[in-house]
Amino acid sequence: MSGLGEVDESAFSGLAERHRRELHVHCYRMLGSFEDAEDTVQETFLRAWRRRETFEGRSTFRAWLYRIATHACLDLLAKRRPEPATGGEVRWLQPYPDRLLDELAAGGADEPEAAAVARETIELAYLVAVQHLAPRQRAVLILRDVLGWPAKDVAELLGDSVNSVNSALQRARAGMREHLPAERQDWTGGEEDAGTRELVRRYTDASVAIDIGGLTALLREDVRCSMPPTPGLYVGRDTVVKDWVENGFEDMTNLRAVPTSVNRQPAVAFYHRREGGSAYLPLTIDVLRISGGAITEIITFHDDQFPRLGLPTSLPMDGTE
Repeated sequence: MSGLGEVDESAFSGLAERHRRELHVHCYRMLGSFEDAEDTVQETFLRAWRRRETFEGRSTFRAWLYRIATHACLDLLAKRRPEPATGGEVRWLQPYPDRLLDELAAGGADEPEAAAVARETIELAYLVAVQHLAPRQRAVLILRDVLGWPAKDVAELLGDSVNSVNSALQRARAGMREHLPAERQDWTGGEEDAGTRELVRRYTDASVAIDIGGLTALLREDVRCSMPPTPGLYVGRDTVVKDWVENGFEDMTNLRAVPTSVNRQPAVAFYHRREGGSAYLPLTIDVLRISGGAITEIITFHDDQFPRLGLPTSLPMDGTE
């Protein structure tokens, strides 16, 4: 493809739409927010259409779109979040539905899209660590380490030198090591073996039964819990359990749970039936990180995420869906 000057809007849209999902994942990594990624992909397509005559065929159409998307992300970060996350929590973090990741993964392991949804770079702890990097550092890290772009191509995209890109990559990798869990290579993550499934089952059962003791036994001593966008990061088993008790978890009744997965991690969606209610309604979604046979992190999302994750809007009292 040597140029786009003569392509009409319908044909251009067809070319661009083929890359929507992987561009969305790219923007999601950059921004940490599903909704911001949606907006940025739309902005990317709008910019690409307006600048279509600048595509000269020196790179692939896909790479050209990635360039535009990356700059759109950097522009948004400069406008909305001039400073990266701090303190280990990301209040704007949102989950990414596995069913949408599956659309890309279906292309096969040798397809470029497969790299875009590699499990180790889509899990929430990775997203949280990325959000602690300065915007240009995270762009360099994602383009180089996730997508495999050569340093000279990243330098051209950012209008910088190869030396500057390599320096930014070193700083980004150091930042990731600082914010990623130490045992990251041992994660079970989305590859749920029998032990992981059993642990999730026990967590689900103990939660529905409001069994504080049973839940406590499943947590690693240094477990971390957060509930974006609600502020607060709780670290340590005793601190986490104390927060649960102080917030009235033991008084909760009439819960049901639906197992699911997001960001290639096991998750549990909880539903609550109020006294006198005729159905169980969405409550929260707990996304679990499991390592060494224990729960090492729980990130809880609010009920507004249920529709996006393809979860039922309610559960009837008879137990059927």
